[in-house]
Amino acid sequence: MDSQRILTQQEGWRAHLELGFVNREGRSILSHRRHVGPLVVQRPFYPEGPVCHVYLLHPPGGIVGGDSLTLQAAVGAGAHVLLTSPAATKFYRSVSHSAELNQTLTVEPGAVLEWLPQETIVFNAADVHARTRVDVVADAAFIGWESVALGRPASDEPFEAGVFRQSFELWIDEQPVWIDRVRLGGGDDILRGDWGLGGFTVSGTLLARPAAPELLPLVREILRTVDIPGRFAATRVDDSLVCRGLARQALALREVFERVWRAIRQPITGRRACSPRIWRT
Repeated sequence: MDSQRILTQQEGWRAHLELGFVNREGRSILSHRRHVGPLVVQRPFYPEGPVCHVYLLHPPGGIVGGDSLTLQAAVGAGAHVLLTSPAATKFYRSVSHSAELNQTLTVEPGAVLEWLPQETIVFNAADVHARTRVDVVADAAFIGWESVALGRPASDEPFEAGVFRQSFELWIDEQPVWIDRVRLGGGDDILRGDWGLGGFTVSGTLLARPAAPELLPLVREILRTVDIPGRFAATRVDDSLVCRGLARQALALREVFERVWRAIRQPITGRRACSPRIWRT
């Protein structure tokens, strides 16, 4: 048995990944990497020169009750990093213990972080607590999204039991700018009511900053022309852009968010969009 595996099923996996990036002579590099347990990264990719693309990997392929995964990533001054994942994060049915995912991202002066993971899939009867906190200094840039798909409607497995708790926070100079917390119970009225998810099983949030005022009408026009079933909206909070979406398919929501990302990337980061190749495989 893998020595990193906790021996009791009740306790589950414990995985911790630390990443540090620096700007070295105009090229962003992965300068620090430390992991315990099944949470790792592949070698960095450089499809657009100095920008460092890194794929986060969870080899077991799914998270169950009792598992606890922690990611800490720090982007040093002047570095530009894009973090993504090769596949969806899957939370499976929990028998008695909750599964935890804790992610802390820090962005230092003059740096850029793009946090673009693929969706989280929450299986029926899963018990999940997921937290993401982004700490940015005022002269750094951030574009990030998170999305969740509840149940597996295509397999006739709706989210009828269990609970999904999520927080997505953006702090600038140690001051809270966006704190989004949600608790969704399997079968709850919020999943179906028009005041909640309205029957849509996929939801997501995109955050970006610094976003000039003229980006808001641009993004709203993109959302206005979306031709998939769903609900989409955008606003600005201080100098941060917030885009929210509801859809019936995770891929459809990601396509909408990708369109927004392609439109805002150059104004915010100074670089044209360069999609990670893993998104097309």
